[in-house]
Parts: sequence; structure tokens; C-alpha cells
Amino acid sequence: MRIAMVSEHASPLAALGGPDAGGQNVYVAQLSKELARRGHQVTVHTRRDSREPPDRVPLAPGVTVEHVPAGPPRPVPKDDLPPYMTAFGDHLARRWSARRPDVVHAHFWMSGTAALLGAKDPGVPVVQTFHALGTVKRRHQGADDTSPPERIDAERRIGRECARVLATCADEVFELAAMGVPPERTSVVPCGVDTLEFSPADPAGRHARRGGPHRLLAIGRLVPRKGFDQAIAALAEIPGAELLIAGGPEPALLDTDPEAVRLRRLAGELGVADRVRLLGAVPHERMPELIRGADLVLSTPRYEPFGIVPLEAMACGVPIVATGVGGHLDSVADRVTGRLVPPGDPGALARAVNELTGSPELLRRYGEAGRERALARFSWERVADGAEQVYAQVVARHRVPTGAIC
Repeated sequence: MRIAMVSEHASPLAALGGPDAGGQNVYVAQLSKELARRGHQVTVHTRRDSREPPDRVPLAPGVTVEHVPAGPPRPVPKDDLPPYMTAFGDHLARRWSARRPDVVHAHFWMSGTAALLGAKDPGVPVVQTFHALGTVKRRHQGADDTSPPERIDAERRIGRECARVLATCADEVFELAAMGVPPERTSVVPCGVDTLEFSPADPAGRHARRGGPHRLLAIGRLVPRKGFDQAIAALAEIPGAELLIAGGPEPALLDTDPEAVRLRRLAGELGVADRVRLLGAVPHERMPELIRGADLVLSTPRYEPFGIVPLEAMACGVPIVATGVGGHLDSVADRVTGRLVPPGDPGALARAVNELTGSPELLRRYGEAGRERALARFSWERVADGAEQVYAQVVARHRVPTGAIC
């Protein structure tokens, strides 16, 4: 198949860790590469945010990234991109009229807007992955939500007009249904993890325990919704443990980062400043080693559309303690690969951590079960299996209009 990926703000070529560079970038890059390994031709359309790169850049054998001229050729916060989606869609329409893909897979709501516009005349079916929903963001962030006001209505329209919504977890299916998108128009295909890159240090698949204080690791962008403050508050009730927080700006810039300043102040107020270390941005290639060096990985967001961190921990054979929200409910098997705790409850988080760190046998068992679960359900091969099945279904059901260019 000729597959067109549309990812307007999340380029698979982007360096991870920036304000708008994270899980979606990884998803688009890894899924595209795996589909290409199966013989499909994949083109990823992303907005040009610099004058420097050429129009077409090879990502991997069978995968090409195309830079779409839509808006100024410089970085623009994603919440400011909607005015440029018409130009993005018009560009796609011209490209696809000249060379029609078999299926389009749009990522995020703005990509869906552009993709549906571009696919209309060539008659191409569009599969939509939202990665995050505006209704969830507004519910949890309230007045702090910076999303454009038209986002939720646009997501409803996209959900009804696209050929299929590819949700990343069951919680998203329920949310979409509440928005008026029938469940039968939705298929669940989770996010994935590279199980070769993220793997246990022990060839037998076991996590090698380290000596010294128990090491807790939290990973993510330094923003309040990630709940790092809850991990710091819990640490006050977890004797003999240290907490490492990986993410945010480069280490030299942490002193001026508002969230880093807030977290350090909180650690000082709770008397745990000597046991909390903010690492700042950690290169992606160093992340597996960092995870393997932890006794437990904590993922404590107030809400999470899916969440890659639990998958990376499980793939490395490290138990996970996570808040029971969003995609965590699908990825973390409670009392099998780790623990799920209520969001905003540092006491419950501390109790779960203390129980696990107090039992080497539980840590070993949960770690091994996590590795098995990652291999069985969350490898990129499994994700590509699901996406490929959805593509085949929508292509088979989509009648190409007479006169369309094939």
C-alpha cells in the first residue's frame, strides 16, 4: 500500500524533549518504519518549520518525510497552527491528486482537519489518531487550557467524517462515544515501544537490582500535569529512597525553568531536597540505561492520553507505579506488572512504593511480567499489525470515485 501519514506539528525528524516533541513524534516514526519494513511505501507530511531542510528527506528505507509549506517556515506553538491548516490541506490535495495514496493516517486533530480537506477530491480514506482529546484536556486544565476554542467541535466532526478512528486505549473510546462518535467507528490500537532498544540488562530478561538507596525514576516534560510534585510529596513518606526526574530543558537551564523552580522549592519545603535530583533533558539514546538503573519507575500524571513511559519501563523489566488514568489503565496490569494508584494521592503512591521496595521478590516478579507484557502487546510489530488491519478494512470498504488518479 501507499500510506500517507499526516503529522502537522510532530515531525519524526524532530529532536525529542521540546515543547511539542514527544510521544506523537515517536509513534509516527516507529509505525512508519515498521510498515515500510513490511513492504509498504510511507510518506510522512509535516509542516515546514525551517527553511533549511529539503522538501523531501529520507527517514528510513521506504519512508520519506515531506515538508509542507503552511505558515511561516519557523517553529510555531501547536496551539497557534489552526489558521495554516487550510493551506496544509490544499497542498495535500494537489499532491494526492497527482499521486493518490491508498490510505491516509492523520495524527492529532489539526492533521485530521488538513487530511480530510486534502483527501476529499482524490477520494482517499482517512484514518484518524487523536493522541489526545480536547474534552479531556479542558476537563483537567480548565482555564489553563490553551487549546483553540474550535478544537472540540473539530474533533467531533473529524470523528464522524473519517473512515475510522484509531484510538490508543479503551478510555479514549468511551470519551469519543460521549462526544457522539459511535464506538463501532473506532478501533483500539495502542502505542508501542522498541523492545530491542528498551530491554533488561540481564539477557535472561530480568532487571538487575542495584545497590545503595532505592532509586525511583520519573520521566516526562516539566509541566504541572505530569504530577512530579506528587512524586516529591510521596518521597517524604518513603525513607531511604532517592527520586530522579528526567525531562525538561537542558540541565544548565533548569534554574530558570518555572516548573523546575517550583519542584525544587517543594522538595525543600518537604525536607527531601537532598534526595531529589532534576536531570533535565536526557538524550533518547541514554534513556534505556537510565531506566535500567532504577528500582521503580513512577508515572504520576493527573491525566494521560496514553503514556509511553510505562511501556519503556516494562520493556526494560522495571516495575511501574502509575496513576490509574487514561492509557495507564490499559498498559499497566495492576498487581502484575506494577501498581495503579489514584491521581493526586501522594499517600497512596508512597504506600505502593514502600510495599514494592520492601519486597525484592515482588520487584523481580513484576519486572519479569512487565517485560513479557511489553513483548506480547506493545512491540511496534504488534502496533503495525493493528494499524495494517484497519488500513486494509477501510481501503476495502472505500469505493474510489470514477476518474480518480490511481
